[in-house]
Amino acid sequence: MNRTRSATLALVVALALVTGCSGGTDRQADVAARGAAVMPFDLERTTHRFTKADTGGVQTVVADDPTDTGQIDPIRQHLRTETDRFSRGDYTDPGRIHGDDMPGLAALRTGAARITVTYQDIPAGGQITYTTADPALVTALHAWFDAQVTDHGPHAEHG
Repeated sequence: MNRTRSATLALVVALALVTGCSGGTDRQADVAARGAAVMPFDLERTTHRFTKADTGGVQTVVADDPTDTGQIDPIRQHLRTETDRFSRGDYTDPGRIHGDDMPGLAALRTGAARITVTYQDIPAGGQITYTTADPALVTALHAWFDAQVTDHGPHAEHG
């Protein structure tokens, strides 16, 4: 782990201990700590948004300050990498952050060939679009989105 990630992880853990995760849960503090080791951007300076659609959904991550290239560039790089992995059924990073028993995750792994996963730069960040004609996979995506919003607490929202 590089020094920046180590420092970020230490800060997240310290803040969680001192503030009780600002009204969040112990699980949210654990997820934030694990997320700091996986995601190369600062959760405190970014927002995840999960928007459900009839054919899947859209996941966005944006810097809270639209001029913060120190967050925008790592967001885009991370989401591009994750798009490639997700399209191959590799959901290792969400499993590391949220746990392998995360709702919807097993179905997304096994059904990856039936999900189109695309990336696009957007102002202040990036977005991943998930599209499928399989109703069971739409349900899995929605459950996965809901779990992420719950687990990320104040750093995530429904679209």
